[in-house]
Amino acid sequence: MQRPRKPIPPGLWSRGMIATLSAQFLSALADNALLFAALALVRRGGYPVWSGPLLQAFFVATYILLAPFVGEFADARPKGRVMIVANIVKFVGALGMCVNVNPFLSYALVGAGAAANSPAKYGILGELAPPEHLVKANGLLEASTIAGILLGSIAGGALTDWSIDGALTAITGCYAAASFTAVFIPRLRRAVPLKRFSPITSIKAFASQTSSLLRSPNARLSLIGTALFWGAGAALRFLIIAWVPIALKVTNNRLPAFLTATVAAGIVVGAALAARFVRLEVVHRALPAGILIGVGVCLVPLAKTLPLAFALMVFVGTCSGFFVVPLDALLQRQRGDGVGVGSAIAIQNFFENLSMLMLVSGYTTAAFINVPVNDTAFGLGLFIALTMGALTLAQRKSTKAVHR
Repeated sequence: MQRPRKPIPPGLWSRGMIATLSAQFLSALADNALLFAALALVRRGGYPVWSGPLLQAFFVATYILLAPFVGEFADARPKGRVMIVANIVKFVGALGMCVNVNPFLSYALVGAGAAANSPAKYGILGELAPPEHLVKANGLLEASTIAGILLGSIAGGALTDWSIDGALTAITGCYAAASFTAVFIPRLRRAVPLKRFSPITSIKAFASQTSSLLRSPNARLSLIGTALFWGAGAALRFLIIAWVPIALKVTNNRLPAFLTATVAAGIVVGAALAARFVRLEVVHRALPAGILIGVGVCLVPLAKTLPLAFALMVFVGTCSGFFVVPLDALLQRQRGDGVGVGSAIAIQNFFENLSMLMLVSGYTTAAFINVPVNDTAFGLGLFIALTMGALTLAQRKSTKAVHR
């Protein structure tokens, strides 16, 4: 077996960083295009209207179930190789949709690949970039992700309007390209020695590592903040899809995709602003932006025209990027004792996807009992604003206690 190479000199534009960003872009593009194609596939299959968000539930449930194992897997192997395997699993899931395998099970398989990919893509940043550039490296990764979301959402909506089968074929090809691109990520040393796999041992280690992270104030802030953000974002995506035909009287797949892409563009702007103005030592500066996300969502029912809708999505996206990028970097830099970066990201994914499952389930319940979309939007926005406000106040109290 070939020994892993010594770590390459870290830098923001090393070969490894470029390969990582490229693989993540292609994978994110396919992920976001796949959602629109999968929703159209479910509608074509005659499933109930409320079953659309159930796709997301299958996806995130896989994340939650695999969380005790994927972080250990990423830490025990070169993370570039983990990204190759993860994108191959996504490829198989998308191929399943192409050949008429149950869409919910196929989407769950894509979720399994995404669960394995996440700790590897974030964990490798600390190996490719020096600590002083970690926020900027996260900004680049988020920018590549959001660029993938941007183009994937637009392409997914447009291709699905043209041909569901054609869209699925193109998406499957993107996953294959992501796997090939990840081959060029350098084979760095493992974070921890490779050991024999034991499910019980892995679950116990996961519980212990989670406890360790929650005892760290900064790690706890990152876990709770990013969980609230991604849970709200998952519900918001389905809200936009349901809101557009009612408020804007447009029934195609393209406009919801464009609005989703506009949020993504705003996140790129917010990520750039965070990289410029927020250092890890003053991460509290990012927290008020979380409250503004909720305010923006509360205003969704007031947007009756396309220009207002797009402006509101840019505002929500900018606040989102400014809020989440520093919190991601905070977890990678300041973890609990004995927790590898891959395991830390897997624990973060566990919290984020548990939040997503809860909020998407809440949205599905609201849709099932026919709560008006505007009322759902206001309720979601109010929930985001209040929880983010509570998080901000708790962090201020914690900071004051430390400095006494």
